[in-house]
Amino acid sequence: MPSKLESDTIGMLLTDVSRLLRGAFDRKVNAMDLGITPGEARTLVQVAVTEGIKQAEIATRMGIEPMTLSAYLDRLEAMGLVARIPDPADRRAKNVVVTDKADPLITELMSGLREMMNAYTEDLGDDGREVLRANLRILRDSLRRLDPCLAGKEKGAAE
Repeated sequence: MPSKLESDTIGMLLTDVSRLLRGAFDRKVNAMDLGITPGEARTLVQVAVTEGIKQAEIATRMGIEPMTLSAYLDRLEAMGLVARIPDPADRRAKNVVVTDKADPLITELMSGLREMMNAYTEDLGDDGREVLRANLRILRDSLRRLDPCLAGKEKGAAE
């Protein structure tokens, strides 16, 4: 009989925290009643952070299928919140940017998410938050550098 697996490994903790945060994000976005779904909100934030990159790169960064991203972008574009522009280096590709119309929505969304994260990380204190942020950046950069599946797929770190 296999021994019981340790549940407090770094990998297990990160997986659990990611799952819990995703649920909290979804509930927060729904409660804010912004007129967009949690998936559209994640997409809008990613586009704002990585302004002007290709759709395929956005899908990779979000860990979703290109068709799923395309559906989110179609709805956001129909609302006038994002625009697809031709990639100057590749006429077949489209880069995605946020529009001026999206700015107030992004500001409201980010304010709500910041408030949520401050509540969840309150017990860490300001110094603890900075240490956590620094360590997560190191882990993210190590993954990008050492995982052969990620090599070259993510250009420019989104902070």
